[in-house]
Amino acid sequence: MSKIDGDREFIPVRIAVLTVSDTRTLKEDKSGAALEKMLTQDGHVLAARDIEKDDVPLLRAKVKAWIDDPEVDVVITTGGTGFTGRDVTPEAIRPLFEKEIEGFSTLFHMLSFEKVGTSTIQSRACGGVANGTYIFCVPGSPGACKDAWKGILKYQLDARHRPCNFVEIMPRLLEHQE
Repeated sequence: MSKIDGDREFIPVRIAVLTVSDTRTLKEDKSGAALEKMLTQDGHVLAARDIEKDDVPLLRAKVKAWIDDPEVDVVITTGGTGFTGRDVTPEAIRPLFEKEIEGFSTLFHMLSFEKVGTSTIQSRACGGVANGTYIFCVPGSPGACKDAWKGILKYQLDARHRPCNFVEIMPRLLEHQE
């Protein structure tokens, strides 16, 4: 079973949060605010936070800029993962992935099923890696953000987490690109 190894040093990562919404402002953004609060309380650094409309080129450009920024280690988007006409986050972001983290979606749905039952099927949460940056797309509710952070990302983004975590392999993400 997984655990935190108290003998290892905590290494904060720099996380950018993007809320995908046509209607919210930063002041009204409960999901982005929840992610910001959780990640900073857990010792990480908020590298950036923004809101972008449900528009494929705009979303892709914003996330691409962050994955090209050496000051951003992780990008978390919230919103736009359903399947209505305006939900375009996976279409915008998946083409940026060099590798998809299929297990993120699977685990997110397992955790979500415990809370919302079969309604979890309406989410297209996904994760991947691009240019040495982790990217996670989660639904736009504070509850979904909490499930993703507290159930998965809090641990995988903690270098003390055993038996393994995303932080310890960060230096190797670009090894074949050098």
